[in-house]
Amino acid sequence: MRRYGSVIKVKEDQLELYKELHDNIWPKVAEVIKECSIQNYSIYHKDGYLFSYLEYVGDDYDKDMEKMAADETTQKWWAVCKPCQIPLDSRKEGEWWASMEEVFHLD
Repeated sequence: MRRYGSVIKVKEDQLELYKELHDNIWPKVAEVIKECSIQNYSIYHKDGYLFSYLEYVGDDYDKDMEKMAADETTQKWWAVCKPCQIPLDSRKEGEWWASMEEVFHLD
């Protein structure tokens, strides 16, 4: 199992919409997330930032992320969510959410 953290800004005037969307996540989107070997997935908010945490339990993260990105319903979900977000300037090329370095973990 691998842990992933990522961060993005949320538009202040879109925060409530973003929360509402995630309170009512589309069932197919949740299904695809699980099919792509992701579990214990959470998104937190603080001071205009969204922090995402997930655990990946599969064998090929890149392949599973390609599968998720190819899913038509997931693409539509992202199209609804992306206007709520502001990517960080410091993100790596090709990232929307900026990946974070894990500096401590305790089981």
